[in-house]
Amino acid sequence: MGGFSGTTGGSSEVMDISHLTWRKSSYSGANGGDCVEVASVDKATVAVRDTKNPDGPKLVINPPVWQSFVQQLRSTQ
Repeated sequence: MGGFSGTTGGSSEVMDISHLTWRKSSYSGANGGDCVEVASVDKATVAVRDTKNPDGPKLVINPPVWQSFVQQLRSTQ
């Protein structure tokens, strides 16, 4: 499955994410653990998926939301 279906403003769109290069944290262990992977779709979109289920659902968000999420994680460590 290379597309992500979503509804935006009353219209249906499919985003092709088959070409993405996924990255996971350098803090992830060799066994994969409880990790997520991220990929830049374009300048306005970040995709997130579960490392253990790469063909499963993906979350697509804008970069400021992702940056805020990461900052919150860092501040709680």
